[in-house]
Amino acid sequence: MGTAAVIDASFEVNEGEIFVVMGLSGSGKSTLIRTLNGLWRPSAGHIYLGEDDLAEVSDKQLREIRREKVSMVFQHFALLPHRTVRDNAAYPLQIQGVRKAERLERAENALQLVGLGGWGDMLPAQLSGGMRQRVGLARALASDADILLMDEAFSALDPLIRRDMQEQLIDLQQRLKKTVVFITHDLNEAMRLGNRIAVMRDGRIVQIGSAEEILSEPADDYVARFIADVDRTRVLQASTLARKPTLTLRSSIGPRNALHELTQAQLSGAFVVDREHKLLGSVVDEDLIKAQRSGATTIEDVVRTYVDPVSDDTALVDLFAPSAESPVPLPVVDADGRFTGIIPRTELLGAMAPRGTASSAPSPPSGRANDADENGNDPEQPGDDSEATLSSGGTR
Repeated sequence: MGTAAVIDASFEVNEGEIFVVMGLSGSGKSTLIRTLNGLWRPSAGHIYLGEDDLAEVSDKQLREIRREKVSMVFQHFALLPHRTVRDNAAYPLQIQGVRKAERLERAENALQLVGLGGWGDMLPAQLSGGMRQRVGLARALASDADILLMDEAFSALDPLIRRDMQEQLIDLQQRLKKTVVFITHDLNEAMRLGNRIAVMRDGRIVQIGSAEEILSEPADDYVARFIADVDRTRVLQASTLARKPTLTLRSSIGPRNALHELTQAQLSGAFVVDREHKLLGSVVDEDLIKAQRSGATTIEDVVRTYVDPVSDDTALVDLFAPSAESPVPLPVVDADGRFTGIIPRTELLGAMAPRGTASSAPSPPSGRANDADENGNDPEQPGDDSEATLSSGGTR
């Protein structure tokens, strides 16, 4: 009688994402990835790669899929010691029957991608551990497979080299848009790499979500304990904390109308955007009064810039300095410069409190802002079957 290693593990991997499977030793993650490339056949359930069900295809079809669509990067490099670095990178192409000149050229290009240009004539024994792992990655890239399966690929490396390899993978993913399933027991590595993360326990997937979702809303006590020691400041982003401002003004509005809007909203100031909703700065009521008295037709000339906006993907660790220096809540913009929200200082401090506890930051007095401008006014606030699907080539 056997023991079930993976149970009811249903999930879908999107094309072009890094999907991380995370869990402690014995959680079933390595068994899971071995079923994804057909090394082990599932006893029940289905694994779809496009239209192919890896649980049902013939051995011949499975070999073709592994040669052409799926590449594996192993924990312990799995290099052939008697072959050069270039020949190791070219080995999958040799199996595919690619002509020698072409496969060596493609292998050399893959080595260039992973930073090993000029090392092709060396033997694996002449390389460091990190360089050997880069060869393994180059071998996977040389085959031009749509999907990369990486089983604890960086866990045997020293911390600094491991960090470099993580950076390398992120950079390659941004350029090549491969679909990656990455297995790890290291929580910080999972949080750093994964577009989405699946947390496994005793063969089951207990939660799937982005790093921010798992940190903010752990599915159960196990996940909460698992993430207890994560450095939240390096995982959570500005978009997590940003909230919609009470009022936003267009730069084309006149000072009289702007004052009316502030009065209706019971505010002393507001952020200002142009017609494309790109952030220009902020205004306060006393400046609007002066503009009205001077006969100005728009508020453009009284817009002030108290602080540069932060990008919505900025990590929390990089928000503290600008927040401390800013007299107003931090404005947040997207990649196109459009205004998406604000982060009051108390919101930033509150995000660092342990889940389920109150922030140690003092609350602002009732009716007053969390942050104030140079006049003491806040521009925004007043006074049993397992199933897996891998996306490849735009199909499911």
